Amino acid sequence: MAISSHRLRTRRGPSTTSFRRRPAGRRFPTLLGVAAALTVAPFLVTGAHALSAQEPLRVFISTDMEGVGGVGAPSMTSTGGKDYATGRRLMTDEVNAVIRAILARGPAEIVVNDSHGDHQNLLHTDLHPAVEYIQGSIKPLGMVQGLDGTFDAAVFLGYHAMAGDPDGFLAHTGTGSLKGLWLNDVEVGEGGLNAAFAGMHGVPLVLAAGDSAFAAEIVDQGDPVTVTTKTAETPSSARLVHPDEVHRRLEAGVGTALNRLEAGAFEPFDVGTPVTLRMRFTSPTHVEILQSIPGTRKVDGYTVEYTATDMDEAYRLIRLMYRFVGT
Repeated sequence: MAISSHRLRTRRGPSTTSFRRRPAGRRFPTLLGVAAALTVAPFLVTGAHALSAQEPLRVFISTDMEGVGGVGAPSMTSTGGKDYATGRRLMTDEVNAVIRAILARGPAEIVVNDSHGDHQNLLHTDLHPAVEYIQGSIKPLGMVQGLDGTFDAAVFLGYHAMAGDPDGFLAHTGTGSLKGLWLNDVEVGEGGLNAAFAGMHGVPLVLAAGDSAFAAEIVDQGDPVTVTTKTAETPSSARLVHPDEVHRRLEAGVGTALNRLEAGAFEPFDVGTPVTLRMRFTSPTHVEILQSIPGTRKVDGYTVEYTATDMDEAYRLIRLMYRFVGT
């Protein structure tokens, strides 16, 4: 199935993880509320105006590139690589397909955060004019820059599986120097890490799209609606479908996700507090350097550990370690 909904299957102990519910769907008008509005002020809220009067849904979109449909070779994801320009176009078109599907349901405020490489991949002038766009990689929260508790939902597009996944297309976590990441003993990739950050703010991950390995992985970390954009054949090749079919799957996925959000069926992926993060690197040199950060403990020759007060502190430190120190 290209689109699937699963019950949450967690890989964590009850002592390290808790969930809290954010009032999902609070921005969707109830039938009673609409009826009352029509009764009190029929001259202000009638027909199509009833939809425009509701408070806009706020959606945060983080978009990577390796999991975009139509991207089937490593060179398509790197600046200057063969067909990189085509990869940018495919990435932009997928984001726009999701934006159109969201706006078709009613008013929405959408922020799109470019989250691949130098974070300068989307064709800005070709994005839907209704959205705000965050560009540039020098930002403390990386893939979730701009995400806070004011959002009703998070959407991850173009994502890939975590480092070490034998079935993932271009699988990695943050950088090639990082070989494993755990939050309170739950191993996560970029999708799980970002879902946990959203969960700390009470924001559920409602839709996640990427290759087949990512789609199978992310259901354990937030129970989103998943859209498979392609099938990973090997770590460096993928079986593709036409972009029109990918867009159809994404649009259907948005519909399913918003229906579930309106019904209050999503739980934010909250790993609790404090957050003990553990990072395994490819080289002992990383471990020796990172011990210079106060509070960082050496677990073994390739692994460090740190206990953060919450996911905000954990996320900032993780990004510092692999993006600016452990490269």
